[in-house]
Amino acid sequence: MLIAVLASSVLFGQVRLSGTVYDLSKRVGLEAVSVLSTSGSGTMTDKTGRYTLIVNETDSVWFSYLNKPTSKYPVTSIPNISNFEISLHVAITTLPEVRIMPPNYRRDSIQNRLDYAKAFNFQKPGIGSAISPNGGVGLDINEFINMFKFRRNKRMLGFQDRLLREEEERYIDHRFSRTLIIKLTQLRGAALDTFIARYRPTAEFTDYSTDYEFQSYIKNCFLHYQRFQKMEGDLQLRKNNED
Repeated sequence: MLIAVLASSVLFGQVRLSGTVYDLSKRVGLEAVSVLSTSGSGTMTDKTGRYTLIVNETDSVWFSYLNKPTSKYPVTSIPNISNFEISLHVAITTLPEVRIMPPNYRRDSIQNRLDYAKAFNFQKPGIGSAISPNGGVGLDINEFINMFKFRRNKRMLGFQDRLLREEEERYIDHRFSRTLIIKLTQLRGAALDTFIARYRPTAEFTDYSTDYEFQSYIKNCFLHYQRFQKMEGDLQLRKNNED
């Protein structure tokens, strides 16, 4: 009973808000739309435009797509909190479905580990022991000899390090993908190439960030990119006027 009372006191005043965000046609769900509340909680829509967010009854919520926020909706004014649907002024052109076999990071990574298992599993030799057929324990001669193969050991460690760094870079490419960046920023061509090169995240952030944190990072970088482009444009305009 005590646990039930404590749980109810924590959840009191909170509700689960769910729904779908559509495009202008009200037929296509929008992915990667930020759903935010005045209390600070937030989430993003999935591939079908669906979202779920725990909010306070006193909160207001709003939606943001391509850094364009909507007006705020008080939770108390939402008639159906389990299915709050909203349509944004965004037109999505749908094309006929084409099925292809896209690159699969996880599958390719596993295969790469199998292909280069000897290098990935390599450990610098040290003095080890071996068990003889009669149960006796003695010095592992092969391991002892390998200790003095300095060039081989250095070469194997270098190759292992290169494989690990390549795997790390491929993982960044997998999460910091052109498809996701285009979807969140609408950048194309040279502008997209510049953005990717300038704001490529670190391996540590890529590894430990959630999808929400990672997509928020891209959106914040896009805001910075826009400010930087405007500043460059203003400087060029000023220079042209002076000339």
